[in-house]
Amino acid sequence: MTLITLGVADVARSVAFYAALGWEKSEASVESTAFMLGEGIILSLWDRTEMIADGGEGELPEGSGSMALAVNFESPEAVDAFYARAVDAGASPVKPPKKVFWGGYSGNFRDPDGHLWEVAHNPFWRLSDDGRVDLTSAS
Repeated sequence: MTLITLGVADVARSVAFYAALGWEKSEASVESTAFMLGEGIILSLWDRTEMIADGGEGELPEGSGSMALAVNFESPEAVDAFYARAVDAGASPVKPPKKVFWGGYSGNFRDPDGHLWEVAHNPFWRLSDDGRVDLTSAS
């Protein structure tokens, strides 16, 4: 996957939120669609009204109850720092980061448009130097 598109009510507000989390707005962005550059992926923020019209399925529900976007970090401390940064930037806290039943550490927040994000440290996964999850077996 190389692109995730979120339908947002206010593109400028969402750009400011994601920029505060470290994403960089691409020069390829236009007024109703911003392309935010991350490590190995592009997050597209598209005006909800235009996204609904383009999709042809009628009204889209706000936020997401059936999926979550996730960012993995190298340590619980990095999870805590990113979670605090997101809340400071305008995210709504859902579940503060804590140790979880599967042996990791995670928390959840919603962005200004209600999209659910998980921030996690999985001690069973390796992260490459550029922050990508490496699921190849350690030999």
